[in-house]
Amino acid sequence: MFARINSLGVYALNGFSVSVEADISGGLPQFTIVGLPDSAVREATDRVRSALKNLSFVWPVSRITVNLAPGDIRKTGPVYDLPVLLAILAASGQLPVPGPEDAFIGELSLDGGVRSVTGVLPMALAAVQQGVRRLFVPAENAAEAAAAGALCVYPVHTALDAVRHLTGEAPIEPAQPAAFAPGGPRDAPDFADVRGQLEARRAMEIAAAGGHNILLIGAPGTGKSMLAKRLPGILPPLSRTEAVETTKVYSVAGMLPRGSGLVSHRPFRAPHHSVSAAGLVGGGSTPRPGEVSLAHNGVLFLDELPEFHRDALEILRQPLEDGTVTVSRVAGSASFPSSIMLAAAMNPCPCGYFGHPTRACSCTPYAIERYLQRVSGPLLDRIDLHVEVAPVEYADLAGDSSGESSAAILRRVLAARAVQDTRYKGTGVTCNARLPSAMLRRVCRLAPDADRVLRGAFERMGLSARAYDRVLKVSRTIADLAGSERIEAEHVREAVQYRNLDRKYWYTA
Repeated sequence: MFARINSLGVYALNGFSVSVEADISGGLPQFTIVGLPDSAVREATDRVRSALKNLSFVWPVSRITVNLAPGDIRKTGPVYDLPVLLAILAASGQLPVPGPEDAFIGELSLDGGVRSVTGVLPMALAAVQQGVRRLFVPAENAAEAAAAGALCVYPVHTALDAVRHLTGEAPIEPAQPAAFAPGGPRDAPDFADVRGQLEARRAMEIAAAGGHNILLIGAPGTGKSMLAKRLPGILPPLSRTEAVETTKVYSVAGMLPRGSGLVSHRPFRAPHHSVSAAGLVGGGSTPRPGEVSLAHNGVLFLDELPEFHRDALEILRQPLEDGTVTVSRVAGSASFPSSIMLAAAMNPCPCGYFGHPTRACSCTPYAIERYLQRVSGPLLDRIDLHVEVAPVEYADLAGDSSGESSAAILRRVLAARAVQDTRYKGTGVTCNARLPSAMLRRVCRLAPDADRVLRGAFERMGLSARAYDRVLKVSRTIADLAGSERIEAEHVREAVQYRNLDRKYWYTA
């Protein structure tokens, strides 16, 4: 007796179809799973046997062989428990064989309950592409699967629920996809709490308006971390496309809250400086996303930048440039998205007071140089805005007036992003920072005096070709904030000043 049931798997962020085939034949009782299963899949033999008996079904006293096809792709995780149980019931004649447009995923508990699994959204999206019309998933994953659309999702609490639905005894009510509602600025700390720091606040606004990377350099206690943590509050809300991309990453990583649908807020990730290179970009025998992918469409904040391992920082160079991370292993390679805003903060020296107006630095010139060289020139070149955060004046701290709120800044950011959305419509470009070189000259049109200013800065500062492009992109963002179609000289001057600090610290230390 033979039965075939559709299921799904996931590798990296891509779902794929899996055919669960069960064959019951004569011979000594034995239960075997083939098809390149990992240890978690092989352990399904005990979970399925116990669940089936505890649900009062008859366990076939025969030779049972389950094949997970295709056999050349490794199957991982407990996601195949439910389809294996149903395939055995169908092969033994205790259940009608489900149709080709039905698919099943879910982990079983020993009493037949169906537990949540990871990677449901990528699998649901793959199911739509494969022509599946009805997907049975753990109840806790139903909202996530329903977000795929074009799919009837049935939430299953126990394996018995699926059996009763298939026999027509007790049909399951399909899950309804929830309306997507992106989170707003109220979910992040407010810039109104920041006293003083007008220059740094302006730089954060430019970074948010154009999606630019930013580095904050200053003494301890000047508010670098405070500024960075408020950056998500002035970023535009997630679009539905961005929410789906981000949710896929969190789904595969197993970091979606139970019962939740799409991620509604831009991620903000702040890993500790002890994080490894694999922790930042992802890895493992079965590749999993790292911090740079978990921050996709959001902010990756690296506090105390020079304290991070040098190999971890250097491995960020390619993701920052390309917006994707490729993890290569013997069994294959996996790509994860990494379209992020990098916000970094650091002290100017080990003690933190090099260049401080009132406190003396206790570091030797060699110690300062060694500290600063932990951040390489190529990485600095990929950061658009270098901002010096000065100590806060007493009058700003003691005064009654608060700073400008995040809501007020957000209005200007949204206006600038609206200009960019119109400009880049149909091109796939989302903001000025993602502008490809092929479009740069057409989009960043310079006034004659602006061209002279940029030429002088390029020759005087010895800018690289990458730095030149990034100055142009920042100038374009400043012009958008000012409502100017053409980039003027004052826009270029402001953009160039954000490239001075690497000359001040790194080239003179």
